[in-house]
Amino acid sequence: MDQITTRYLKDQEVVNMDSARLQADFAYCETIIKKHSKSFYYAFSQLPKEKANAVYAIYAFCRTADDCADSNQPFVEKLESLQRLKKDLDLFRTHAELDHPLWRALRQVFTDYNMDIQPFYDQLTGQWMDMNFTIPQNMHELESYSYYVAGSVGLMLLPVLASRSAEELRPSAIDLGTAMQITNILRDIGEDLHTKERIYLPEEEMERSGYTQKDLRHGLINENFVRLWERLAERAESLYNLSYSSIDLYDDDSKMPLLLSVGMYRGILDAVRSNNYDCFSKRNFVTKENMIKISAAVYNCS
Repeated sequence: MDQITTRYLKDQEVVNMDSARLQADFAYCETIIKKHSKSFYYAFSQLPKEKANAVYAIYAFCRTADDCADSNQPFVEKLESLQRLKKDLDLFRTHAELDHPLWRALRQVFTDYNMDIQPFYDQLTGQWMDMNFTIPQNMHELESYSYYVAGSVGLMLLPVLASRSAEELRPSAIDLGTAMQITNILRDIGEDLHTKERIYLPEEEMERSGYTQKDLRHGLINENFVRLWERLAERAESLYNLSYSSIDLYDDDSKMPLLLSVGMYRGILDAVRSNNYDCFSKRNFVTKENMIKISAAVYNCS
């Protein structure tokens, strides 16, 4: 065997090893989204494999950041975890990232797509806001917070889902992330209160609806609570509707998965309504039966 052939075979072996490792890295990220967000996984697994892998890697980063703020560790340890993640992101920004599945997968995403690293830092800011939580005074403060923890995710995904129109879609992506965060808040009112000691419902909106923190802590579901809940739901649904108006700007292979993810999240609001607005003692989610109905509706409209 001549030297050229030998060198070629060795190079191919390296390529194959790198490819296998990268597949394992994305599989690691896929495991995280599959475990923590069945609705997102169901929707975005419909993407072409390369794009789906990119979404999985982005989600894995966001989940890692979220775990820093929402773990059961003492505040000092959570703060250290978040600061450590920021240092890891600093290393990634300078192409000196850790040799870890998450960072190797993200490096490939940044190689394949025209990514902006700022939303990743904004996500960390959102987690810091959670760790140093204060009740939002009004909807403006709630939506500002929602940008950092969720609108930033929309911006991360844009280069993957809208390769030709990412800049044009920035406001829409932020609105969609905000709508999803408000939906999370409306679903998790009781859990946020009892396990995290957080009230995300804006004080002005509570006062306007005649619903007090004392009512909230007693898990009171009355007309005032429904009025408050629906005011926030109306805002979320208006933002969802805005996202539909820009769907044609997304890549053709990304429209259906995006519509599925929006449909699944809107379905959470209907699940709460179906459970008589019980956000205190029930875990509200889209049932498998309703997931099938939502999917059918999306495909029939395409």
